[in-house]
Amino acid sequence: MDGTDGTTVGNEERDTRRDPIDFLRMGVRDMLRSAALSWFALPQLLLSVAASVTASLLGLGVGALLVVPTAMLVRRLAGMRRELAERWSGVRIPDPYLPQPEAEPGFRGDWKRCLALLADPATWRDLAWLVVDPAIGAGLALVPIGLVLWGAFGLLLPWLWEPIVSAGGNTWYLWIHVTDAASGRLSAVFAVPLALAGLAVAPAVLRAHTALAKSLLGPSPRAEALAAQRKVAHLTETRRDALTTQAAELRRIERDLHDGAQARLVAMGMNLGVAERLVERDPQAAKQLLAETRQASASALDELRDLVRGIHPPVLADRGLADAVRALGMNSPLNATVSAELPGRAEPPVESAVYFAVSEALTNAAKHSGAARVDVQLWYEDGLLKAQVTDDGAGGADPSRGTGLRGIERRLATFDGVLAVRSPLGGPTTLTMELPCELSSPRTSSS
Repeated sequence: MDGTDGTTVGNEERDTRRDPIDFLRMGVRDMLRSAALSWFALPQLLLSVAASVTASLLGLGVGALLVVPTAMLVRRLAGMRRELAERWSGVRIPDPYLPQPEAEPGFRGDWKRCLALLADPATWRDLAWLVVDPAIGAGLALVPIGLVLWGAFGLLLPWLWEPIVSAGGNTWYLWIHVTDAASGRLSAVFAVPLALAGLAVAPAVLRAHTALAKSLLGPSPRAEALAAQRKVAHLTETRRDALTTQAAELRRIERDLHDGAQARLVAMGMNLGVAERLVERDPQAAKQLLAETRQASASALDELRDLVRGIHPPVLADRGLADAVRALGMNSPLNATVSAELPGRAEPPVESAVYFAVSEALTNAAKHSGAARVDVQLWYEDGLLKAQVTDDGAGGADPSRGTGLRGIERRLATFDGVLAVRSPLGGPTTLTMELPCELSSPRTSSS
């Protein structure tokens, strides 16, 4: 939570101390939430038994088939606890799990997933949570409601002590032995602060329970340090790739200007000089040179326009990503279908990255896949701008063997984006691109 949220929570707590109604409301709310968390102990104990049975059967080989479903159930229960931590306490507990291998049919695939799960430190931290939380967390979660119920019992003792004594029960309350109406009223006096104490400690108990869950269900300090190192390495690599790509783009622009428009402009200047000398003694030759110069100026203008489109297409700036990608589809030699559902526009660099990534994907499909049809989809979901390009070609695309796909990966990685390639032999090939970003401005839909 940021500083603003912390200030808001602090103000809310100060207001709570001033307002008894809010104090009671928040106390009852957090008491009930803590009591609800204690119910996690039941599925935790059942899953602990299931995990023990699975471990005992590993030596027979049968356990390998049980590891995956057992671990998935544990992770689902742990995911519910993470969700409640964010919803009830405002504490986000990130998933600490390592990526799992792609699903494969048969026992071989189950065995690979089993080994991956057993090698994941988060699996063992989840198992530790199954053992520690019912023993410590459940007892901690029951403290507020236990104090409130004990206080309620003390308030009722002035009327209950006689039936309890008649039934042979114990009428001690705290250090008070209730044997008459006066001692019953005395127990009620101490019962009120006891119940209020239960409501007062409920928020702190809920925070402590969440802290316990975070310590076991979140990434370990070592994992967080490794993640930070990987992020630094990733940022260093993407920065280097961005600088390399930028330098290559500048060299390309310089080369295109030197070999194209600049050469034509030099030739035009020379033609105009010759035409100037011929205009009086050979008007017909001068007229022909001027016609050639006009044609050369048109060609130079077209080359400059193509160069500008290669830097930042005007349609992308004017019409947005959806219409710019639709224009790409119309210019593709393949039968292209473009559909887009975007609730706004991303930042220009992000739009440019997606545009050129889709353009490269369409070029690859036209040149190498043998496809006749390609489908392009754009949408925005969960803070991610997504693009998917699917062709009906021969498949077999591999980023490790294709500079085009590697170029798309580098372009997206500059913005922390990713490229997923699914291209079995025989096709189809599907490229899925995702970039984290925020959208703004009016809704744009194109199909």
